[in-house]
Amino acid sequence: MPPPVRLGMLTPSSNTVLEPMTAAMLAGVPDVSAHFSRFRVTEIALSDQALQQFDDTELLRAAELLAHAKVDVIAWNGTSAAWLGFDRDEHLCERIRAATGITACTSVLAFRDLFERTGAQRVGLVTPYLDDVQSKIMANWSAAGFACTAERHLGLRDNFSFATVLPEEIAAMARAVVAEGCDAVAIVCTNMRGAAIVPALESELGVPVYDSVAVTLYQSLRLAGCDPRAIRGWGSLFSA
Repeated sequence: MPPPVRLGMLTPSSNTVLEPMTAAMLAGVPDVSAHFSRFRVTEIALSDQALQQFDDTELLRAAELLAHAKVDVIAWNGTSAAWLGFDRDEHLCERIRAATGITACTSVLAFRDLFERTGAQRVGLVTPYLDDVQSKIMANWSAAGFACTAERHLGLRDNFSFATVLPEEIAAMARAVVAEGCDAVAIVCTNMRGAAIVPALESELGVPVYDSVAVTLYQSLRLAGCDPRAIRGWGSLFSA
């Protein structure tokens, strides 16, 4: 019998989606469990106050608590580096490994790795964020070679409110970016209910749809030495 695999997730304090969604995706996978550590995040904006929420000190404190559970990997299950820059998450992963001895990954670095491996160069960006946050994401991703050729966003700031966005609204945004042209849809926010509608959207639209919670889980499984194909019914990401 293989030893159990424990996935550690760093979670924004006001997030109510990623924990139940991750548990649902893992429901049919024996001997793999997800464990969560929270730190304070209540708003997404470019103000000094909002940006200070993502200071490495708070994330490292939460990561060290996860290390007490002897997890096999620690994932920052949030998308702040999408607007702060990929280097922020690269540095964070290095600091987590140095502090805990545990392999680390993040949602945003997982997106980058996925785009590089699949050759996706035109991204349809779907988020709940403010105009200026969306613009920063588009600039950062375009500079990395992933042009956001189409985008939709909701202009929301309160992190808790992202979870109240209906799946039907997320689907409408995905349809809109595909209509404008993209190689893949990226639902960038770990507090939106996108993962469960991915299979239906992919069948309808004919392009891959990547949700942040699913992408983070996918990368966590890979780094923990698990085959992501054990997760079934959650879209093309897990069948590649």
